[in-house]
Amino acid sequence: MGLKSVVIDAWSWLNYKPIFSDPGLGMPNRRAFPEAHASWVPAADERRLSAYKLLAAYDNNQAAELAELRDGPAARERREFGDPSMFIDTLVAHVMGREQHITVPGAEQTDAADETEAAAAHRVQELLRGWAEDELLPMRMLQCERKAVGLGDGVYLLFWDPDKQRPRLRTYDPGFYFPILGEDGDGADFPERVHLAWELPEDPKRGLKARLRRITYEMDFIRPATASGVDRQGRPVRAPVMSEPVDGNPPAPVLGRGDQVDGQGGISRQYAWADRPSYRTCYLTDATWELGDLKGSVDVDSLPMDKAVFASNGSGEVLDHLDLYIDFIPVIHTPNTVPPAEEHWGQSSLAKALQAFDELASTDTDSARASATTGLPMIGISGISDPKRQFAVGPGAVFTLGDTGKLTTVDTSPALRELREHGHDLADRAANVVRLPAVSLGTMDPTKVPSGYALQLSLGPLDSLIAGMRLARAHKDMLLLRFVQRLFIAGQHPDWAGVTPLPAKLVRGPYTPTDKAAVLEQVATAYKAGVISLETAIRMLVEAGWPIEDAEKEIEQIQARSFEQARLLADALGNPDEVAAFLGRQAPVEPVAPAVQLPAVPADGQANGLPRQGRQGSGGNE
Repeated sequence: MGLKSVVIDAWSWLNYKPIFSDPGLGMPNRRAFPEAHASWVPAADERRLSAYKLLAAYDNNQAAELAELRDGPAARERREFGDPSMFIDTLVAHVMGREQHITVPGAEQTDAADETEAAAAHRVQELLRGWAEDELLPMRMLQCERKAVGLGDGVYLLFWDPDKQRPRLRTYDPGFYFPILGEDGDGADFPERVHLAWELPEDPKRGLKARLRRITYEMDFIRPATASGVDRQGRPVRAPVMSEPVDGNPPAPVLGRGDQVDGQGGISRQYAWADRPSYRTCYLTDATWELGDLKGSVDVDSLPMDKAVFASNGSGEVLDHLDLYIDFIPVIHTPNTVPPAEEHWGQSSLAKALQAFDELASTDTDSARASATTGLPMIGISGISDPKRQFAVGPGAVFTLGDTGKLTTVDTSPALRELREHGHDLADRAANVVRLPAVSLGTMDPTKVPSGYALQLSLGPLDSLIAGMRLARAHKDMLLLRFVQRLFIAGQHPDWAGVTPLPAKLVRGPYTPTDKAAVLEQVATAYKAGVISLETAIRMLVEAGWPIEDAEKEIEQIQARSFEQARLLADALGNPDEVAAFLGRQAPVEPVAPAVQLPAVPADGQANGLPRQGRQGSGGNE
């Protein structure tokens, strides 16, 4: 008799389910998770893909349908009323916040000494906000967050669309995501090669067999330029571009645009957003294989390239190690939680409470059965002349009994009441484990809250939960906006000509009700005392939910009205000290100089010895 081994990994919290960890094998059930046992799936990813499918079944009220494959038809009778889905939707709403804003530090500064930096930051901020509006960023975030909260991981993909002239953003199921992680590296390190792979079903009408599609992004050393061509079998491939023979010299490989060769033969490239040349670039490969051609010990990272059929993009370029002219992989993995040390994967928000959901489903099933006997009670009749006679229970029914006849009913309502109370206890237990207080789920009676302070204390577990989840996403959000800027520059968009990429943040709004009056009082007091700037005050009001669409314009309007009031006050009093006190300053107010009409600046940007002014021509800062 073999010894049972205990597996502890990122998905071992599912080991209690026999369908996930078969006794004897210790691996997920093959009938329930055939996708995880495909020949091209690495062994290390089998448990991960099975966990994704099992969690998706809970989200879609199909856990019983999945359990039926192992436990038989009796498992299908389990009632599922959407509690896991409700928890996921609530957490997604909280981690997203009521609104999302893109901010670039320095864009709100009004100090004249930093006018150039503030103008550049404001320009990048406006361009990013325009991209987010065109690309429906909140909707894409919602798609990714639901995957991340429910499954533990979410995946973004960015790519340049030459037709729309902007980076496009897509969300992928984490079950399609296969990063190649080094054995000696930290799991938090960005992988050097990433695969997005999934199977395509057979299509008899089009004469297509079952296939595997794999999209690969890989960082590698820069190689000579290539062009689209075909091989001897007629497959579209990429081939090196060779120069014409000169003076009897044989043809030589041609370098890509802007590439240079150093003394050791290495090819370097200067990216517009980098301070020094780089020897590496990102290559894209998009290919399909027929599943019948995948034989032997191959997986997603070692597929036979001689059997691959490469795709082409809209420009006719064959996607066979196509040089993207970027020094990063535009795939962003977003974990739901901060991964443990040397781990890469996040954890689903349902993980620790999954057994409570199972118990809740069993209680709901028992309650449904008990309610049937409560609504249609069981009755025993004695003292009738014909013991085989059957009676129908209904309104107005009359039972004829003998002298010793007796009518007995079985009352199951106490059992139903106990089951319902047990269900409420399990729901509260699941909410406590997930750290979702009743007030965040909307199940608390507002009249039972003793005070606002008590309500704030009850939200403590939720505050720590959302803080940790947002911490896991903070760097990924910044990485997303950094990649967007680089793709705009790499795509040579005219609005981004001369623009230097700047650090940008994706600010997620508040997730709990905010006392706007209290925030306003705090901001007004702090600003009047001089402990915060006007920019910080406006930002605090925006985060509290005040209807301020553009912080920069709001600051300009406030300052314009303040100076106008100061001028009127100076005219009335003629005392600069009192005007300075009105403005909350210590120094006297300088007199306002009359507006000066500058001469028109010609196309070359200079006139009469004036320095070249920043202007908006094609959209960039010049």
